[in-house]
Amino acid sequence: MSDKYIVAVVGATGAVGREMIRVLEERKFPVKTLVPLATKKKNRRTVRFKGKDITVKVTEDASFNGVDVTLFAGGDNASKEFAWEAVRRGSIVIDNSSTFRMRPDVPLIIPEVNIKHIQRHQGLIANPNCSTIQMCMAVKPLYEKLGVTRIVVSTYQAVSGKGKAAGEELKKQTKALANNRKYAPKVFPQQISFNCLPHIDIFNAAGNTLEEVKIVEETRKIFSNPQLPISATCVRVPVMNGHAQSINIQTRKRSSVDNVRKILSRSPGVTVVDEPDPVDGDEKRRTYPTPLYASGKDEVYIGRVRKDLSVEYGFNMWCVADNLRKGAALNAVQIAEFIF
Repeated sequence: MSDKYIVAVVGATGAVGREMIRVLEERKFPVKTLVPLATKKKNRRTVRFKGKDITVKVTEDASFNGVDVTLFAGGDNASKEFAWEAVRRGSIVIDNSSTFRMRPDVPLIIPEVNIKHIQRHQGLIANPNCSTIQMCMAVKPLYEKLGVTRIVVSTYQAVSGKGKAAGEELKKQTKALANNRKYAPKVFPQQISFNCLPHIDIFNAAGNTLEEVKIVEETRKIFSNPQLPISATCVRVPVMNGHAQSINIQTRKRSSVDNVRKILSRSPGVTVVDEPDPVDGDEKRRTYPTPLYASGKDEVYIGRVRKDLSVEYGFNMWCVADNLRKGAALNAVQIAEFIF
């Protein structure tokens, strides 16, 4: 297809925005003109696209004139201020923030999971939370084939999910501590290096974090099942990129571990990496996915599939994905590909 669309990216200089631009180029999305935008003015900022440096402009209402599709990679403030204005000026908006995800008039889309919901859009489509995307990719095939009646998920989320500054803090803090120097946390509420923080976003009155609430509410919307029992615990870990999840499900139908693996291996966007037996007799060479393995890749990886022996029809699995790609940028570009 010849290049024919004007594509804007709001938040183009952030981690997700740069990944969106990279994915647009890698997947050869038919971009005629790329319009990189940011909400704050900084001198001489550029992004690289198709071998050229393109100047990043400050976002304003007129930025969306003539734009065919706008990918919002920034935070809630940018989306609240500009998303519907972009729609009014004729652009299709795919928004990666949490601003509109739970609005009934805004479809929340994972192309491999619920693309039929996109028909409801009124110019704006929401990208789910990175952890929601990853878990739904793993659970939805089993939900359809076996009938999932309950989900319990614990997440192990990389610092890249909190932005560039979070990654810098992890590196600098680790270096400082390794040299017996102090490094006070600035991005995170406590030390992240050599530590785990069960604290992602703010807490509500019930003691859940907003990240945990997002997984529950967004999954129910995506599955069109507002009563689906889901319990989530979200933890930030000292990993640069790639989220991991321990997922426990109960199914309505009886199944074997081999059948669960088979269902998952046949699902688009999912790759099973699960050889629990030693390789060539070497106890250290058992295969399962890790954040490092998944980083930079598009697939959602599943391993450690096994029976939950404490409950009938229960299964455990380990799920890993690149949170900046399938968890954000890739999913948004896939939505744009379906529309255009």
